[in-house]
Amino acid sequence: MKIIECPRDAMQGLKDFIPTQTKINYLNQLLKVGFDTLDFGSFVSPKAIPQLSDTTEVLAGLELAHTRTKLLAIIANVRGAEQAAQHPEIAYLGFPLSVSETFQQRNTNKSIAEAMQELAQIQEICQKSNKTLVTYISMGFGNPYNNPWNAETVIRFVEQLDKLGIKIISLSDTIGVSNEENISYLYKNLIPAFGSIEFGAHLHTTPTTWLEKVAAAYEAGCRRFDGALRGFGGCPMAKDELVGNMPTENMVGYFEAAGIELNLDKAAFEAALAQSGAVFS
Repeated sequence: MKIIECPRDAMQGLKDFIPTQTKINYLNQLLKVGFDTLDFGSFVSPKAIPQLSDTTEVLAGLELAHTRTKLLAIIANVRGAEQAAQHPEIAYLGFPLSVSETFQQRNTNKSIAEAMQELAQIQEICQKSNKTLVTYISMGFGNPYNNPWNAETVIRFVEQLDKLGIKIISLSDTIGVSNEENISYLYKNLIPAFGSIEFGAHLHTTPTTWLEKVAAAYEAGCRRFDGALRGFGGCPMAKDELVGNMPTENMVGYFEAAGIELNLDKAAFEAALAQSGAVFS
């Protein structure tokens, strides 16, 4: 079981700039918890995401000597991948690939076809620099633009990514429209069919639907889950203040109640949970 904590996703949409030292202090607390991965920053243009324009400075302040947690940074193009690849501390590069043509253009200023070509180049960069590429299939459970979507389309995307040698794919419920049925269908069909790929779940949710989504993904075989403490963040496209990131504390409670050992430092977890309120206030 892998828990990926995503403070980057929680921070990126905020208008008020979180001071660099505040970010460093918070991330260092998260590094003490024992998450598998910390989605900590972004090598996307500062014009697009000004909140994360200090990612390089934040990285320099992280205390990595005594943590087992690996670092993930989001990139949106080859240039960002080249920048991120220069940092040996970063293990994973994350790229958002959308099954919605409209969202791909909005998110990365590229068509899906162009994004797929760029993804192939980014995969080469990762292989040369000993990084692992995590591809997020955004709008993976539907979109608000009336772009065509069905589960078979997602499966076709995975087939293309498999040909590129992508080893980690996270299905992203960008606007909180996933449900038990489509979550179960996708993971039950994808996981057995692509044995060399690790499938993750990046599920945005409302306060009343998180449990059914986590349970559906877990029961369908998913063992990689993204979350953010207190459910902070979420996609601006959702236009619903109740649709945020999956609350990590809810997931942890669910898995521990099921008897699944997560090997998290509970004291450090509670300290991070308390600190998060001040960071995002």
